[in-house]
Amino acid sequence: MGTRLRPAALWGAALAVAGGAAVAAWAWARLRSRAAPAAARPTAAAVDQGRGHGKQILVLGLDGAGKTSILHSLATNHVKRSVAPTEGFNAICVNTEESQMEFLEIGGSESLRSYWKMYLPKVLLLIYVVDSADHARLPVAKQLLHQLIQNNSTLPVVVLANKQDLEGAYCITDIHDALALSDIGDERKLFLIGTHVAEDGSEIPSSMKDAKELIAQLVLETQ
Repeated sequence: MGTRLRPAALWGAALAVAGGAAVAAWAWARLRSRAAPAAARPTAAAVDQGRGHGKQILVLGLDGAGKTSILHSLATNHVKRSVAPTEGFNAICVNTEESQMEFLEIGGSESLRSYWKMYLPKVLLLIYVVDSADHARLPVAKQLLHQLIQNNSTLPVVVLANKQDLEGAYCITDIHDALALSDIGDERKLFLIGTHVAEDGSEIPSSMKDAKELIAQLVLETQ
């Protein structure tokens, strides 16, 4: 483990085994309290591409990482897989008892990555999704993440190490090292959580619930 990313909170303490791989939800940060989970009610959300209000949660990652599936699962509390890549923008608004969370996903294909930085100044926090089983592209995911946040030392970042259920998926410690998260800095709130989505229609796993609860807490603290 790196020395600059200091553990202060552990989410999803129970260790689960799926597909022969150990799956755990780990989170590092100086978060002082946890928010009570609330039922989500997905609503339609318009994407304001030029006049962001500074309240959106930006969801980024390479194409195929599972961003859309995660987003819809967080919104409905049930798994909804998406196999088609996002060819532009995808927006979902999730209401809880304490806050309204506006998620904005931008596609991860090479042609869309130029838009990523345009939205960073307008968001509350960044969710960065990586495919834990796509070993060959982890160096690219690392490079893009570091480029994104190099000029913003305080933007909260939640890294979701997705597809932990797949055979050959890197565990949390391997993802931590592969993305060089120890080099990101001490000033920001930084979290790393292992996630996966199961069969369509099933209830989201505990790791996804932990991620949703964490995001809701960060929104409350950042607004």
